[in-house]
Amino acid sequence: MKNSPPQHFKTISEYHRFRGLPKPEHPLMSVINLDEIRILPTDEQTSWIFDFYSIALKRNIDSTVKYKYGQQTFDFDEGIMFFIAPKQVFSVETEGNYKLSGWMLLIHPDFLWQSPLRKGIKQYEFFSYSANEALHLSDKEETTIINIFQSIQQEYVSNIDKFSQPLIIAQLEVLLNYSDRFYHRQFITRKIYNHTLLNRLEEILNEYFNQDSLIESGLPTVQSIAKELNVSPNYLSGLLKTLTGQSTQQHIHEKLIEKAKEKLSSTNFSVSEIAYSLGFEHSQSFSKLFKTKTSFSPLEYRQSFN
Repeated sequence: MKNSPPQHFKTISEYHRFRGLPKPEHPLMSVINLDEIRILPTDEQTSWIFDFYSIALKRNIDSTVKYKYGQQTFDFDEGIMFFIAPKQVFSVETEGNYKLSGWMLLIHPDFLWQSPLRKGIKQYEFFSYSANEALHLSDKEETTIINIFQSIQQEYVSNIDKFSQPLIIAQLEVLLNYSDRFYHRQFITRKIYNHTLLNRLEEILNEYFNQDSLIESGLPTVQSIAKELNVSPNYLSGLLKTLTGQSTQQHIHEKLIEKAKEKLSSTNFSVSEIAYSLGFEHSQSFSKLFKTKTSFSPLEYRQSFN
């Protein structure tokens, strides 16, 4: 299989030419029916970098097509959405013939200029999810998303006037909000996977806080835990907030406070020694966090057992 160097698309027009599509109706946004797109040569891996957002709904994709963010690979099936932010590396690997179906929306950040969504789009964490964390749609959800794509397309192919941009942006926000809703549904409905992930999280935190290496390695980070669980940090925190009401950082702090209480109530170590054993360089930082979480200073908590 041949590997091509990453191809950088600075404009949406460049991408249209590359995929054999007509010139976009607007230089800063495009709606693409994937039935009309030129497929890539077979047995080839191509990496891309976009300077614009890409939102895609892909359907009926042959199992020989693999999409990848970084080192994460996912074989897409029917009713799958994924989201790419500007400057992310994305690759497609093909083996044999295949047929694309679905929709793709390309939006340059400049299209959102002077609209609240220019900054607001960054609140949608799924733009930094990995490919194996794509959104799986039910038939009803897929119909909802397709209807929004088609509404955007209808405005996109109409004559451009002063209403075009705000109307498209409004529809884009509806699309993003529905996607956010469906992701939260996915967090809840994938019970077996989520239960396994939560159990593994508990095991990892127990392993961290039951070893002496915290003195050298410091406190576990959200990034290090997500890496061990083979998920992206944003996806992990989004999942945990939906299932438990707490972010990954809050889970780390909860386990840390639990361990600190154990040491304060059952050992004679000083507060400084306990702080150091839990990965803190300065005991003041440990004391501040402990009081924030428990309303007691470490000494006050210890004295309550005397």
